[in-house]
Amino acid sequence: MNSRMQQLQAFERLLTIMDELREKCPWDQKQTFQSLRHLTIEETYELGDAILDNNSTEIKKELGDLLLHIVFYAKIGSEKNDFDIADVCNEICEKLIFRHPHIYSDTVVKDEDEVKKNWEKLKLKEGKKSVLEGVPKSLPAVVKASRIQDKVKGVGFDWEEPSQVWDKVEEEIQELKIEIQNGNQDLIEAEFGDVLFSLVNYARFLKINPEDALERTNKKFIKRFQYLESKAEASGKSLSDMTLSEMDVFWEEAKKL
Repeated sequence: MNSRMQQLQAFERLLTIMDELREKCPWDQKQTFQSLRHLTIEETYELGDAILDNNSTEIKKELGDLLLHIVFYAKIGSEKNDFDIADVCNEICEKLIFRHPHIYSDTVVKDEDEVKKNWEKLKLKEGKKSVLEGVPKSLPAVVKASRIQDKVKGVGFDWEEPSQVWDKVEEEIQELKIEIQNGNQDLIEAEFGDVLFSLVNYARFLKINPEDALERTNKKFIKRFQYLESKAEASGKSLSDMTLSEMDVFWEEAKKL
């Protein structure tokens, strides 16, 4: 592994390249906070994919792409005389020190849960009026639900036993069934949302990340369906011309693989 000096030299090299690109490259010159935003989100998801695939080579590459964006934003900030990369680094350093009094002060904690509870209490001391202020509005719904539940747990608003949460899941499913029978589409959607929210909550008690679990299923489905497509093509058939029974034969083969 690289020494601390080599790490610092590599970071300085990236800063130098960023300066050069901003000065000489027509595309880089035109970029703004707003134009980079959607690209940053895309890079973050690509990093997430690499992590789910447990591909360390791709994780390294995607971290580099994300780091470039951070440096890019800091460069634009410096041009506006608002902040630079040193301000960004110092800001997060000060925050980490303040929010880890069990490391940098005399606070004593016994486990991870106490660390999280202290974290949320300290955030309120920073001027936030709600523990939920830190949940980004643009987060995907499943991720947002998970973060909301995790944050309120930090101030003690939580179920005591996993069985209570599962009871809530079953209760919400029954309420959904009633609205399906009634046929009110708006209430069906509302109850369906309650079912999902309670399932996300139960995942937390099972120590499962619901986003990762769902993405794992997505990947599994894609792999099986693409196997189905390839087998259909090999047999000279189109999926649209096959019966469900015919497709199910290949689907079961995919499941065994």
